[in-house]
Amino acid sequence: MASAIIHIAIAKEVNKRLKKDESKYLLGSIAPDIAKLVGEPKNKSHFMDEGHSEPNLDRFLEKYECYLDDDFVMGYYIHLLGDYFWFKYFIPEIVNEDNTLIKNLAGEKVHLCDDAIMEYIYNDYTSLNIDLIDKYKLDLDIFYQDIPKLDNIIEEIPMDKLEILRDKMGLIIENSKKAKLYVFSMENIENFISTTTEMIIAKLEELDYL
Repeated sequence: MASAIIHIAIAKEVNKRLKKDESKYLLGSIAPDIAKLVGEPKNKSHFMDEGHSEPNLDRFLEKYECYLDDDFVMGYYIHLLGDYFWFKYFIPEIVNEDNTLIKNLAGEKVHLCDDAIMEYIYNDYTSLNIDLIDKYKLDLDIFYQDIPKLDNIIEEIPMDKLEILRDKMGLIIENSKKAKLYVFSMENIENFISTTTEMIIAKLEELDYL
């Protein structure tokens, strides 16, 4: 799935149209990823059907569309949309269907096991963070502040443990570094963010939220 910084960049771009309260909205835009921090399976928080990597967006909307006016819930939905487009259109360009081959920046197909593929991808996430924060002018001060008061709407995550996610974001920011990129280039990620932003805005217009 896309990194937290990529999700925040997409959410910020979409919010140029939405005009949401960023303290709640941006927290919602990374909230589904709290599952792995508290040892819960991500299929629940990401509304994933068995055997699928991408979220089931219809299942989320069936339950929570009536709450999309809530800033946190809208951010949560933006995250799921980002992951849906990530797995549906972006990852297939670099990883084959059975996750045994990955195409690196040189265009070479490298044979790897699942764990090694994820190591390549997460290394690139960490190395891209600094440039993404600068490119999209991400003000991440909200992740060093107290959690805002939130309505307890989303049942699929432990809403009372969001400070764990906030603290993790602080660590991600502090540990970001510039290093060699293996799989993604800034151009790749900028194209993904731009295209995904456009598709999300089109979806929100379809739902009459813009």
